[in-house]
Amino acid sequence: MNRRILVVAHNHPDLHPGGTEIFAHDLASAYRGEGCEVLFLGATNTIHRQPHPGTAFQATGADGDLLLWSGHFDRFHLSQIDHYGTLQDLGSLLTEFRPDVIHIHHLVLIGAEFLALARRLLPQASIVMTLHDYYSICHHDGLMVRTGDKQRCTGASPAKCHGCFPEIGPDRFLLRERFLKTHLSAVDRFVSPSRFLRQRYIDWGLPGEKIEVVANARPVQMPVPHRHTHGPRNRFGYFGNLNPWKGALPLLQAARLLRDEGADGFELRIHGGAPFQSEAFTTALDKALAEAGSEVVHCGPYRRDEMPALMAEVDWVVMPSLWYENAPLVIQEAFQHLRPVIASNIGGMAEMVSDGVDGLHVRPGDPGQLARVMARAMSEDGLWHRLVGGIEPGAGMDACAQAHLALFDQLKLAEAA
Repeated sequence: MNRRILVVAHNHPDLHPGGTEIFAHDLASAYRGEGCEVLFLGATNTIHRQPHPGTAFQATGADGDLLLWSGHFDRFHLSQIDHYGTLQDLGSLLTEFRPDVIHIHHLVLIGAEFLALARRLLPQASIVMTLHDYYSICHHDGLMVRTGDKQRCTGASPAKCHGCFPEIGPDRFLLRERFLKTHLSAVDRFVSPSRFLRQRYIDWGLPGEKIEVVANARPVQMPVPHRHTHGPRNRFGYFGNLNPWKGALPLLQAARLLRDEGADGFELRIHGGAPFQSEAFTTALDKALAEAGSEVVHCGPYRRDEMPALMAEVDWVVMPSLWYENAPLVIQEAFQHLRPVIASNIGGMAEMVSDGVDGLHVRPGDPGQLARVMARAMSEDGLWHRLVGGIEPGAGMDACAQAHLALFDQLKLAEAA
């Protein structure tokens, strides 16, 4: 079946290489590989691009991708407030491209109104939305972490959310919830990459029968060789942006504890930058890096095409996030290259990494326990080889695309019936 698919994300990986943007763009390419006609639409604002006069759209990328310049956006309601400009342009795009399937990956910058607009203009199109995080549930950047004590939140309510944002009344949080659920009702099927995230949305009130679990994927790559060494497997790698919720500060504390306790010869390589972070965080990060000692090397930001070469230099990948990560691409990339992962035992991370099978679990935000697990990783005979043997790299992006296309076909069959 020749399908016409509009893939929508809240940015473009050429401008903002976040996990959601990378996955959405790679999935769009895989749809093309299956013979589909695909248009990728990413949104942006003044952080990456300036507006062009006359239209909200700009061109980017070798595949003819479009950018939606969205400078007027209400982050509280995830609402596109430019009804006379941006929404009009989005309506023109929908009626001109006329997709059979609209696969949306985020509401930020696009706006929840896009869902209702698509349903009104294209009543026969299937609307599928992948839930990559908790933005619809949580106003705190979709983290489900309390703003005061920084503890993870078990569930949202107007009263709880008011506790995190005292300046916003519970009545406004109730209206926000109703606004978003009203617009989300236009979605035919939701996709969740983890069972954990699916359950959070069911607890919030989305119908469970409308949420399918389909794991994210990466394009297939040959694994890079393991490092030649006759000594311990003692080289650790961190990959990804550095921010307060990724666990870099506890990881640096753990490295300092290892050094102070006499661990010899280990190395921790920190790959990633800290874009758009507060001065308080970058100051704390610089201080922690300076105090970590020569065992820690901050290698800085990296390009996606550099990942295999960087992965070749490490034995373990560490994912010490403090929030309920859903489906980190870094874990999939580590498994592609047969590197065991030391990961926090919460959220989608705990689903992706099986403790004692293909990696090791740690308590989030506990530098002491993380240091002990890293020490065990270096010293326990046979552990690294056993965990490497337990890794299953995954089915790859083509299989992921086929799973999504099968879901789209199910929706069409159900509609016909």
